[in-house]
Amino acid sequence: MTAKEIREKYLQFFENKGHKRIPSAPLIPENDPTVLFTTAGMQPLVPYLLGESHPLGKRLCNSQKCIRTGDIDDVGDNTHGTFFEMLGNWSFGDYFKKEAIEWSFEFLTKELKISLNKLAFTVFEGEKDMPKDVESFEIWQSLGVKPERIAYLGKEDNWWGPAGAMGPCGGDTEMFYWVGKETAPVAFVPNDKQWVEIWNNVFMQYNKTATGQFEELAQKNVDTGMGLERITMVLQNKNNVYETELFIPIINKIAEISSKPYLENEKPFRIIADHIKASTFMLTDGLCPSNTERGYVLRRLIRRAIRYGKLVGIKKEFAGEVAKVVIEMYEDVYSELKANQDFILSELQKEEKIFLKTLEKGLGIFEKTFSFKIIDGKEAFNLYQAYGFPFEMTKELAEERGFKVDEKGFEEEMKKHQELSRTASAGQFKSGLADNSEMTTKYHTATHLLLGALRKVLGNDIQQKGSNITAERIRFDFSFNRKLTVNEIEKIENIVNEQIKLKLPVICCEMETQKAFDDGALGAFGHKYPEKVKVYSVGEKEGCFSKEICAGPHVENTGILGIFKITKEESSSQGVRRIKAILQ
Repeated sequence: MTAKEIREKYLQFFENKGHKRIPSAPLIPENDPTVLFTTAGMQPLVPYLLGESHPLGKRLCNSQKCIRTGDIDDVGDNTHGTFFEMLGNWSFGDYFKKEAIEWSFEFLTKELKISLNKLAFTVFEGEKDMPKDVESFEIWQSLGVKPERIAYLGKEDNWWGPAGAMGPCGGDTEMFYWVGKETAPVAFVPNDKQWVEIWNNVFMQYNKTATGQFEELAQKNVDTGMGLERITMVLQNKNNVYETELFIPIINKIAEISSKPYLENEKPFRIIADHIKASTFMLTDGLCPSNTERGYVLRRLIRRAIRYGKLVGIKKEFAGEVAKVVIEMYEDVYSELKANQDFILSELQKEEKIFLKTLEKGLGIFEKTFSFKIIDGKEAFNLYQAYGFPFEMTKELAEERGFKVDEKGFEEEMKKHQELSRTASAGQFKSGLADNSEMTTKYHTATHLLLGALRKVLGNDIQQKGSNITAERIRFDFSFNRKLTVNEIEKIENIVNEQIKLKLPVICCEMETQKAFDDGALGAFGHKYPEKVKVYSVGEKEGCFSKEICAGPHVENTGILGIFKITKEESSSQGVRRIKAILQ
């Protein structure tokens, strides 16, 4: 069964169970300060998990494009990747454990025809004041699963959330597939690596309060996730995700460009394929390489791919050629790839040219600096960090000259760097789910006023390119190619404050997506919307100041916002400016 067939079969199955299919949200989260990228299907749906009503109802499903960079150093092994698709189905206060588990079982055994002999399951064993999930255990048993194939595990393995200090959370049940060559053992041992997790059903049953107490949620949700790459791997009897059709065409192109065989260059080919695929999807959503935050991640992926290209002997610019294969592979599912092809290829070409010059400088440094017989580990790491030299390249160059490299010293420096990277990543994620606090709600509404004011002062071609809203401030990125003048900033502030003084009503309407656009509503760049959306208008119909497609939440009247003040205006990336603002 092909990946395309699996994706479509999954979505049709849940449509038949009363779910509405929604498009993938962009990789750049809208109004979510907690993560750099969309990392799971539930992330764009946070407002509805917290109680907002969705225009399409209480049951949804989709295939969400995701980026995770926490395991970037593991990319190239059998299962880790930067870009992946997450198949998911959700219930917002509708069905719960029984239906979720029964449908998961039906899809795996009936639709995908996976033998029950190859499946095993885990459920939450309970902890302190959290009860054991006997219900899930009994549901699995009622479906014919032997008790020996169901394991109770604690919070570390079978509990999700809250991602921050407080919010929705709950136990989960996970499904595993036996990938070993021998017959699957009768008893399930969860730490046996031959059992591969393929699906996870999270039961958001509790709310963790600010005092650390767990309260039953009035709206109990189901949030599920199944990685398309991984389920494709197991159904096609592969031992790694890179030898399915989700990667093979890309790897074949790399083999053609390098004139080298894949089987002798597995790891570098896999890294190049993964990183160019991830970069292509990031660029599709309008992100540009830069030295900060998301742009830095993109730059690092592109440059790491180019480094490994050099390592396998590619002597010409190649990133664009590989990206074209990615676009061809996915354009029938994600039409935005083809629509943005010129931008994608242009940005890759620019970044590759810049980096190739940097590599040349690094080679010059190598030749001038290392005239001694042993290359210090710190110096080798500096070449890696500052000039993009993989350790293998430094080692190869050294051996050609009869030098040795302090490999242990390099590894120690690399460990320090990785620990710092992980700490930084943890800081990005620690604040958890976007909240619906009073101040955050005010800032959401103020952001709409800000975009309206920007378009009045700078022109109607201004587009939102991303936002990060907390309870303390707004950070808003928009398309513009120069620094704003003091006069322009003052005009923008005055226009926003004018709308606040007018005490304009904020009105929410649900309507067909095409009607929303026909009525002049603005949407986020690169965002595909479901057939029905919420539109928030600021002001009465005749004198409407702002009209945007948005999930909310928002205040009912602008008069309660306070005084709007821009605290900083700066460059975010090429062609994108950033405004930071507060309400006083």
